[in-house]
Amino acid sequence: MRIESRYNGPAGSGNGGWSAGIFAAEAGDTGPIEVTLRRPPPLETDLTLVDGEVRDPAGELVAEVRPAGMIDAVVPPVDLDTAVAAATRYPGLVEHPFPSCYVCGPQRADGLRIFPGRLPDGRTAAPFRAPARVSTATVWAALDCPGGWAVLAPGRPYLLGRIAAVIAALPRPDDECVVTGALLRVDGRKALVHTSLYGPDGALLGAARATWIAS
Repeated sequence: MRIESRYNGPAGSGNGGWSAGIFAAEAGDTGPIEVTLRRPPPLETDLTLVDGEVRDPAGELVAEVRPAGMIDAVVPPVDLDTAVAAATRYPGLVEHPFPSCYVCGPQRADGLRIFPGRLPDGRTAAPFRAPARVSTATVWAALDCPGGWAVLAPGRPYLLGRIAAVIAALPRPDDECVVTGALLRVDGRKALVHTSLYGPDGALLGAARATWIAS
């Protein structure tokens, strides 16, 4: 496994959702999978998965991968127009802790450009146009940042610590999708969030629950 440099989150490390999707695919990705990141995933580094542990060439633990059991973390959908309107309120357009993030960074013209804005009920929503090449890692990435932005605020950065996801189907290239996120609770430095990705016809493509940790 190798996280290419273009799939960064914070500068110098892999986007958590994309990296977790790569690790889940290597594990077989036959059902709900949970990935716990033990340190920021290194870029352009050969990684191996053995007995549920992702390690770098020096043998240092990067992540742990295991079956997740049932994932019922479904955030209700919104229509595309509502998601587009929410994206205009994306806080990351004004202040972003990681502006070059592949998923939600406004500096990335070549990224997924998922810009989650708040809805009146506190959920986040954003439109998502599927790229020309779609993989399971693409869906994991799309399910990542919209959950984080349910708790992120100016001066309060968080990083993904753990994510469990189930993928029902992949979007087709150029599909206009909608992703929603919700904050369940904050416990000290940890925030539990849920995210869901919906296709153009409203079908649920994937759902995730995640723990974000204040940095």
